Amino acid sequence: MNLVYLALGSNIGDREGNLRAGIRGLTARSVAVLRCASLYSTEPKEVLDQPWFLNTVVEASTNLAPDELLRVCLDVETELGRIRNIDKGPRTLDIDIIFYANKIIRNPVLTIPHPSFYARRFVLVPLAEVAADFIDPQSGRNIADLLNVCPDQSAVVLSGKCQ
Repeated sequence: MNLVYLALGSNIGDREGNLRAGIRGLTARSVAVLRCASLYSTEPKEVLDQPWFLNTVVEASTNLAPDELLRVCLDVETELGRIRNIDKGPRTLDIDIIFYANKIIRNPVLTIPHPSFYARRFVLVPLAEVAADFIDPQSGRNIADLLNVCPDQSAVVLSGKCQ
């Protein structure tokens, strides 16, 4: 089994319901969720003219290969109505692979660790809640340290429990 960290976000419709349905969808597809961070309300980045997001991070284990895990994440997003018509735009559900064990993967389809996780408070705050001591294999720093030096100052507001 491989330990993975996935970031989930939603800003269309029933955001909390979308996150919960996403977690159920992952579980139904060989991704065993071990822990889920709290839910956080976060302001949009890059495309600012859209509703605020609800975000969380899950720690999970899986026997799926990284490319298979990516396909599962995309399938769950599609099942929940994700339409990719505006890059960084509104979405019912977004699932990003932040870490896959301690692997570094760079290919045309997949980059792990996620290429910009370290500069996003909406990922680092919930990630630090479930994995503060996890070492980013790329920088060699733990998540708590990366959060402390994160240049992003956008709002990340505790909103509730994941489960």
